[in-house]
Amino acid sequence: MRQQILDAALQLAATTGWEQLTLQQIAIAMQIQLADIYQHYRTKDDLVDAWFDRADTAMLSMPISADLPASTRLQQAMQQWLAALSPCHKVTGQMLLYKLEPGHIHLQLGGLLRISRTVQWLREAAGLTASGVARIGQELALSSMFVAVFIYWLNDNSAGQQHSLNLLQRKLHWGDNLQLWR
Repeated sequence: MRQQILDAALQLAATTGWEQLTLQQIAIAMQIQLADIYQHYRTKDDLVDAWFDRADTAMLSMPISADLPASTRLQQAMQQWLAALSPCHKVTGQMLLYKLEPGHIHLQLGGLLRISRTVQWLREAAGLTASGVARIGQELALSSMFVAVFIYWLNDNSAGQQHSLNLLQRKLHWGDNLQLWR
C-alpha cells in the first residue's frame, strides 16, 4: 500500500503540480480513507522522502564492480540514482521548490540531512574507504558535486538529461585529478 500511495501521488502531481496536490486528492483517487494514508505517510513531505528513498534503493540495488576505478563506480551509482527519479523529472523539481519555500524551514533542514544521507550511501555504493581528514574532504567534495549535478539535472531538458551526465563526468574527473576518490 505504501508504494501504491506514492505512485498515486506522483501520478496526480504530474497533472496538478506538487504544491496543489493534497493527501485528500490521493485518498479520493485511490478510493481509500485519509487514515489509510496516515498509516504510511504522516505528511506530504514524507512522500517526498519516500520518493528519494526509492532513488537511494535503486542506486544501492545496482551491482557495481569493485574492479572499476572509483570515479566510474561513483558515476554509475549517481547515474542510477538520477535514472530512478527521471520518470518524474518535473515533479521532482516541484518537490524541491516546495521544500525550499521560505515558510518551510523545518523542511529545509530535513533536506540538508537528506543530502548527507544520500551522499553517505553514494560513498557506500561506490565502495569508497577514505578515513579521517581524507574522508571529510571527500564528503565535502561529494556533497557539493551531488548538489551541483542534481540542481543542473532538475533544469536539464536535454535527451536523457545528457548534459547533466556530462557535468557529472567532468566533476568526477576533477576529483580524480585531486585524488579525492579512494
